[in-house]
Amino acid sequence: MTETVLLVGGGGREHAIARAVADDGALYACASNRNPGIRRLADEFETIDETDAEAVADYATAVGADLAVIGPESALAAGVADALDEAGVYAFGPRAEEARLETDKAYQREFMDENAIPGCPDYAVFDDIEAACEYIDDYDGDLAVKPAGLTGGKGVKVIGDQVTAEEAKAYLRDSDYDRVVLEERLVGEEFTIQAFVANGEIRTTPAVQDHKRAYEGDEGPNTGGMGSYTATGHSLPFMAEGDYDAAVDVLEAVVDALPDYKGVLYGQFMLTAEGPKVVEFNARFGDPEAMNTLPVLETPFLDVLTAARDGSGLPELDFSGEATVCKYAVPDGYPTDPDAGAKIAVDEESVGDALLYYASVDERDDGIYTTTSRSFAVVGRGDSIAAAEAEAEEALAAAGDRVRIRHDIGKADLVERRIEHMAELRE
Repeated sequence: MTETVLLVGGGGREHAIARAVADDGALYACASNRNPGIRRLADEFETIDETDAEAVADYATAVGADLAVIGPESALAAGVADALDEAGVYAFGPRAEEARLETDKAYQREFMDENAIPGCPDYAVFDDIEAACEYIDDYDGDLAVKPAGLTGGKGVKVIGDQVTAEEAKAYLRDSDYDRVVLEERLVGEEFTIQAFVANGEIRTTPAVQDHKRAYEGDEGPNTGGMGSYTATGHSLPFMAEGDYDAAVDVLEAVVDALPDYKGVLYGQFMLTAEGPKVVEFNARFGDPEAMNTLPVLETPFLDVLTAARDGSGLPELDFSGEATVCKYAVPDGYPTDPDAGAKIAVDEESVGDALLYYASVDERDDGIYTTTSRSFAVVGRGDSIAAAEAEAEEALAAAGDRVRIRHDIGKADLVERRIEHMAELRE
């Protein structure tokens, strides 16, 4: 029997999910923007605000969805998984209470503390901005300043890296945040592990390194992610033996403490001289990390979804063993002053063997237009990071005008810098 899957969300992450399920099930999709890649794969694409839980649930029942996959964190925060479950449509995504692991950074740290989850940094939570500023003055060391709520990956300021202590205090005083988390600054190399979770079980995917800074050489403001890479195994070149397993131990501890959690659990880690520490947890696939891992997943993703729904035991995951490199094309001016509403041309024929994923674009009758966020990504695959990077770089001829790209992602010199950095920290 063919399963009918509802996909909620219209970004690059969701395009990757759509490609992973479209060959095996009937796919319906809904999002506030019209993603041309998802639209072509779906039996039907409905324009619905993905945070309107009642409307999404009504659409799911109208199309006879057997299960649903929720892409964006905003939908999880809005209780879309709750509404779908209550409507009798299994949602592969946590309910709003469990999604607080991502949507409330204060809860996240307090949860780690209370449940003795490994890798929790020194932190403090403040409802009073002036008290937070006093803490910055008194703290012996640098701090990461984090609004407690969702900020699209762009709200964190790191003292000693992005801003001075005075700039951090001015940032807080100028903000309208009602709760902030101040954490010790973690020094090392970041990496992400995404896991499929259901019925107390967990299956992990290869580690990914994302690149948040807007410009080449890791310069400029933070973004939602300019691109990312994986190696041919589960680990990354700068990681030592045992680092991957230590991070997985953290994810398993979270699942032990949240036995009803379902969906994707994303751990963002900082590999320090003492081992992996938790930067944050997300309650859904990463974007771009989904575009690195799903294309090399050889176990049908639909098998994971149906096993989660049916409680039949999650399948063991098989991967192709290829390295991947993802590079995003973003609107001119992104992230501070993006050129939204610009018509762009994407030469899909020039992509070759690489994969093209549309992200935050809007398809109209006369073409494809940018929004305020990232436009599309290309993903190269190969028997080495270098081979995958070359394939992605060649595919960037699809980019055309009015977009910008970080060409250095996946290149040998940048990867080598990561290796040297960790070697220095571990001396």
